[in-house]
Amino acid sequence: MRKYIAADFACTNWNEVEAYLIELSDRNWSSKADFITWLKDKSELEAVLEENMAWRYIRMTIDTTDASKTEAYQFFVTEIQPNLAPYEDRLNQKMMSAPWIEELSKDEAYSIYFRATHTALDLFREENIPLETEINTLSQEYGAISGQQTIEYDGKTLTMPQAAIFLKNPDDAIRKEVFELIANRRKEDRAKLDELFTKLVKLRHQVALNAGCTDYRDYKFKALGRFDYSIQDCLDFHTSIADLIVPMIRTMQQEQARLLGKDLLKPWDTEVDPTGKAPLKPFESGKELLAGSIDIFGKLDPYFRDCLSTMDKEGYMDLDSKQGKAPGGYNYPLYESGIPFIFMNAAGAQRDVVTMVHEGGHAVHSFLSRELELTGFKSLPSEVAELASMSMELMTMDHWDRFYDNQIDLKRAKKEQLESVLKVLPWIATIDAFQHWIYTNPDHTAEERTAYWLELGKRFGTGMLDYSGYEDAKESSWHRQLHLFEVPFYYIEYGIAQLGALGVWKNFKSNPTDALSKYKAALKLGYTKSIPAIYQTAGLKFDFSKANVKELTELVDSELKSL
Repeated sequence: MRKYIAADFACTNWNEVEAYLIELSDRNWSSKADFITWLKDKSELEAVLEENMAWRYIRMTIDTTDASKTEAYQFFVTEIQPNLAPYEDRLNQKMMSAPWIEELSKDEAYSIYFRATHTALDLFREENIPLETEINTLSQEYGAISGQQTIEYDGKTLTMPQAAIFLKNPDDAIRKEVFELIANRRKEDRAKLDELFTKLVKLRHQVALNAGCTDYRDYKFKALGRFDYSIQDCLDFHTSIADLIVPMIRTMQQEQARLLGKDLLKPWDTEVDPTGKAPLKPFESGKELLAGSIDIFGKLDPYFRDCLSTMDKEGYMDLDSKQGKAPGGYNYPLYESGIPFIFMNAAGAQRDVVTMVHEGGHAVHSFLSRELELTGFKSLPSEVAELASMSMELMTMDHWDRFYDNQIDLKRAKKEQLESVLKVLPWIATIDAFQHWIYTNPDHTAEERTAYWLELGKRFGTGMLDYSGYEDAKESSWHRQLHLFEVPFYYIEYGIAQLGALGVWKNFKSNPTDALSKYKAALKLGYTKSIPAIYQTAGLKFDFSKANVKELTELVDSELKSL
């Protein structure tokens, strides 16, 4: 319930926003209590504004064909955000000048919050405001372009998530035909997406230079608040994946090829069951997916079930894939209402079950941390946010029988999940390494970018995929990764959190009650402790060294063999 912002405030014009910012800027404090009240009022304004923007984004991504929804989002991005930025800087300066900062910083929650504010002050430059506006406007074009990608197959118009299901079909000819339709449709947008990305790189590099940083990597590591690990740690992670995980994937793909009777796999062979079984079909509609997920969450913990049930009751979900809908899936935390929103493109595949429990893990995190005092305490580093979601994927596996009538299909689903845990790590390392190169070589050409992408494919690839005749699809395969366009450098977090999630799962297999208790305790912290401390609360080490990668992936390998 609002205490500071008027109940009828709807952010329809800049003047009504500015009135609150002026009041906060001009307010005087005579005591620590006054200052804490000011912090809470500032936090409430942040929550209201962030939720207002969130709803505009959610509605736009649900229907990218509705111009009014795009305009509503663009209004916030072009009219509110640019005007907001100077005031945010002014309020940050005012906050950090308070005489009670040192005293409050004895509380780790405030210390972390003030540290992030100090970084924001260091990076803020007035000249970056129009550049950030342009970046935000351009990056939304990615969703619009991708959302329009469909193919015609078997008399139906299919979205890309719907079409991808056919890549699991046992019939090689069907897989090949659908792959070619997908590849040809994506090829139509290749030049457009390349041009868009080049513009984004140049703008982001200028933002970094303006902020006094060497390059955008340097800028983004500071902006993301990566205080607990370094650039070198990321590069070491890449090496660990190349040395330890890639050979495991190669062995899997060699077996896949052998069972398919091929020397090398074609790009449409990676997702099919090599023994000829039809793709798993756990549900028909988003409604069925939700009902099953609520049951599964309830078996883990009644609180988890209640979170999803509340979201369903309030209409805070849009699950089915449909034409004109932006790609991907997300859980959007809504800091004012305290109820998050889940968006995804369910098409009846097992992967959709994983996406649902993944986003459900984020949702539980939002509920558990929603009572924290300040919005800043709830603004999570991705290494923590993704720990919540990826751990939920693994902990729910034994309850996926809600979607499957027999043990054979359940084992197939679990096997797919554990294999995907390993398979995604080289892709994460590839995307992250790609970004390191892109932003430390900002003047590269599109041709040089393609060449480096292919070079990374050799480092993190298995040599088992034959793209002969489909070179274009290989060269532009990075276009599928939304993060590159919309949230740069946000991706290695998935790898770090995946290792953490394996640790949670390991503990869960030994003692479910204790592991769940520690998991919930960690999530309740929001960002009031350091990342290593949050991991410790969850019963983990914040460690993505080669030795830890080896230990955890051996756990997956052992489990796969038992299936």
